[in-house]
Amino acid sequence: MAQKSKIEWTESTWNPITGCTKISEGCRNCYAEKMAFRLKSMGVKKYKNGFNITIHKNNLKDPLLWMKPHIIFVCSMSDLFHEDIPEEFILKVFKTMNEANWHVFQVLTKRPKRLLELNSKINWTQNIWMGVTVESELYVNRINDLEITDAQIKFLSLEPLLSDIPEIPLSNIDWVIAGGESGYYSRPVSPNWIRSIQHQCETQNVPFFFKQWGGVNKKKNGRSLDGKIWAQMPKHFKTTNYLSFK
Repeated sequence: MAQKSKIEWTESTWNPITGCTKISEGCRNCYAEKMAFRLKSMGVKKYKNGFNITIHKNNLKDPLLWMKPHIIFVCSMSDLFHEDIPEEFILKVFKTMNEANWHVFQVLTKRPKRLLELNSKINWTQNIWMGVTVESELYVNRINDLEITDAQIKFLSLEPLLSDIPEIPLSNIDWVIAGGESGYYSRPVSPNWIRSIQHQCETQNVPFFFKQWGGVNKKKNGRSLDGKIWAQMPKHFKTTNYLSFK
């Protein structure tokens, strides 16, 4: 059975790899790191190494066993393009995604340079959505790297949003997610930053998904922007095949 997710823009998670290392400011309060250590303390065998990079070969073929179509966030507890993950295993993960073509797979990275290195070796089927995380204006260059890839669906995760991003290159982008940081040490997000992103998306006809305001009590703060819930998906995507999608 697929691992259900509470992340608003996906449905399930698949973690053939766990663990990561911090690479930029968006990583400071990493939810995956906290969860990994919590699961380790609970005695969950998969997380015996805490948040160190760990490959789980036994989970490599899991999506092939899930017959019902799912929207799957790949490596929610890692970064598939981390420098310590062998190229051979990364390509095996993509092969599983190619074979399980009834699912939609969402892959996010903060390491687009390695993504570019492997781009020509990847079979970019349409059910694989490739995205980069851009938490502030300092990392807009990640979008340029994403654009060069041969991924058929390209998206941005602007979360946890830490600054205004007044000029987002969206000409080759199919979907934009934005959201504030959550948790006890969360950094505040300005409503005007979110409004700017939504306006840029609307102006350039790019679907926009607002995930959350975040904060210590993210549920109470909600995800309404000026009285509206923004939950647009890439234009080709048909939700009718994914009946349990939020």
